[in-house]
Amino acid sequence: MSKTYSSAERAYREIKERILTGTLPGGELISEGEIATDLGTSRTPVREAFLRLETEGWMRLYPKRGALVVPISSHEAEHVAHARYVVETATVRALTGDDRTALATTLRDSLTRQRELLSELTESDPQVLARFATEDTDFHRTYVVAAGNPLLTGFYDSLRERQRRMNSAALHRAPAHVARIVEQHAQLADLIAAGDTQAFDTALAEHLAGVHQLELKGLR
Repeated sequence: MSKTYSSAERAYREIKERILTGTLPGGELISEGEIATDLGTSRTPVREAFLRLETEGWMRLYPKRGALVVPISSHEAEHVAHARYVVETATVRALTGDDRTALATTLRDSLTRQRELLSELTESDPQVLARFATEDTDFHRTYVVAAGNPLLTGFYDSLRERQRRMNSAALHRAPAHVARIVEQHAQLADLIAAGDTQAFDTALAEHLAGVHQLELKGLR
């Protein structure tokens, strides 16, 4: 691997991570020069990273002006939330009693980590918020994987980056809501353990709508 390619790959990964964590929020116009300076590299790998991110839909480039971080549109947020709802409710319905028993421990461990992060959260610490956003994403993925359907898991994983970005945006918008999110996760875990799929459907719809400020028409 050439040094130029390696530098471009590193720039791409770092810039994309900043977009996913909200460090580079949607709607922000950035330049190759400022990012190159920040990363301690030349403009060439940053330019290559920008082009790749534009191809993937994360950025929009404007010659001589810079790169716009594409905001999360209301339609995109709704589509991701709807897709998540369909997969998560379907996989929870597919769980057996043995699945739920094994899953309960894993979900409790995740809730413990979430509460620890909550206790660390002071003055909207961006690093803690980023870690919580990842833990949030992993919490929901845990019961999707537990259903044992690789096709649904694969589709769900294809939403992961958008899910992380939406979670990060929601947390930066209202960091005080983290405690409520943890409470809602605990409720979802309890409903899964109890096998109450109807109540889970309703709780999940309310959770997704509340966290992401969406109406989510048509969901329970």
